[in-house]
Parts: sequence; structure tokens; C-alpha cells
Amino acid sequence: MDNNFKKVSRVLWIILFANLAVATVKILIGNLVKSASITADGFHSLTDGASNIVGLIGISIASKPVDECHPYGHRKFETLAGLFIAAMLFIIGANIVIEGIDRIINPVLPDISFESIIMLIGTILINIVICTYEYNMGKKLKSQILISDSMHTRSDLFISLGVLLTIVSIKLGLPHIVDLIASFVVSAFIFHSAYEIFKYNKDILVDRSVVDVDKVRDIALSFEQVKGIDNIRSRGSEEDVYIDMHIMMESSLSVEKSHELIHRIEERIREDINKNVQLFTHIEPYKPIDR
Repeated sequence: MDNNFKKVSRVLWIILFANLAVATVKILIGNLVKSASITADGFHSLTDGASNIVGLIGISIASKPVDECHPYGHRKFETLAGLFIAAMLFIIGANIVIEGIDRIINPVLPDISFESIIMLIGTILINIVICTYEYNMGKKLKSQILISDSMHTRSDLFISLGVLLTIVSIKLGLPHIVDLIASFVVSAFIFHSAYEIFKYNKDILVDRSVVDVDKVRDIALSFEQVKGIDNIRSRGSEEDVYIDMHIMMESSLSVEKSHELIHRIEERIREDINKNVQLFTHIEPYKPIDR
């Protein structure tokens, strides 16, 4: 496992233990005070821990080196792990909706205490730390799984704030139906998080363009020997970018000079766009049009 994957794995372990602690506290509070929204929020936090485990498995496979069956490496297993997290969230969201409907049919009055409010505020503060740390590390390490998981964790923060507002409202005398409405709002946030994670990882899996084509063209054409650019394509993720294109250059250039020029173009693209770019080119001789 290379150094970057080790750092991602270390972050996931830290976040895993933090998420499990937060989830346990929320579920205990929810069951003690019979609050559907707090319990729903707790299970949402529990999926954060489950997604961390999925991420650790994905990172373990993604870190494997290139082999005969995987000449481009195993990095897309990290993407698959992100899609699995999205699927988990869709299922959890559906379960919360079903539980909310059951609470409407068989209502239970929540018993909100001052202590439960204080404990929930504590978990919100922990969520803020988790969310900020994981997102920043995801950006720093250019990790799909950390960014995906941070999007999930970030939704926890807003959901918890909503739940806190709900239980305070009930404490102030509003009807208990507010708690059930909040549980449906929680499920809506979960569905939204699932969609965002799915969209982010789906774009990588289906080879959505990842660089500005015009910027790549401008860099290549800045070299005097390059006379034209065509069929610029890109794919991959921020940590693993592939660009291929057709380059028309002076026909008098030798193979050695052409090879050297391509390397210079690649280095410029790495400096100006992304240091992880791998450039593949098809060289064509430039034939000026006679007038």
C-alpha cells in the first residue's frame, strides 16, 4: 500500500471510531426519550461508521499494484466503494420512512429531557470536527472515498441541527407530530446525500471528462512545433487523470525530437492543470494547405 493510501486508511479508522461513538449516543438518547427523529439521526450516524468500513475495504483493494488482469491498476475499486455507500444510504433512508409511517399509525409520545438535549449538542460539535477534518483530508489526499464519506458526514451535521430544533420545539409545547415530520426530513437528507455520492462516483466510473479541454489545447499549442490539436479526451479522478489527444506537428521532426516534445507538453500540463496527469498522444504530420 503506497503512502497516500496509508494516509487515507488512517483517516478512515479515526473517523470510524468517532462515528460509532456519536451513533451510539444518539440511538441511546432516542430510545430513552422515545424520539423518532433522534433515533433516525442515530441510525444515520451508524451508516457513517458502516461506510467507513466499506471505505477501508475499498482502499485495501484499490491500493493493490498493477497486474496482468488490471493494467490500469485497482483505483476504481475506491469508486465502487463510494457507490456501495450510496446504495446503503438509499436503504437506510427507506427504512426511516417506513418507521415514520409506523409511528403515525402507532404514535408514541417522546419524553424530552434537558440532559438529552445537552448530549445531542455534544454529538453535533463532534460532527462538526469529523466533517471538517474528513473533507479537508479528502481534498488534501485527493481521495474519492474520503470526499464521498465527508459528503455523507456533512449531512449528519445539518440533520442533527434540525433534530435539535425539533426536540426543543416539543419541549416548548409544540405537538409531537413535529418529531415525526423531522424524521421524514432526516430521510430526505439521507436520500440527497446518497444521490450526491452516487453522482460523484458515477461520473468517474463512466469516464466523464475531468479537465478543461480548452486549457489543454492552449498549453499544447503554446509549443512552436505543434501546429494543431484534435480529439482531446480525459477520464479518471483528480488523483489519477488520463488525457489522450491527436497532435499535428512539423513533419521534419525526428522521432526522438517528437518524443521529447510530448514529454515537455505533459510536464506543462502537470504543472498547470494536475500533477497526476498521464498523457497519451497520437502524432500526425502537419500538412499546410496550399493556396
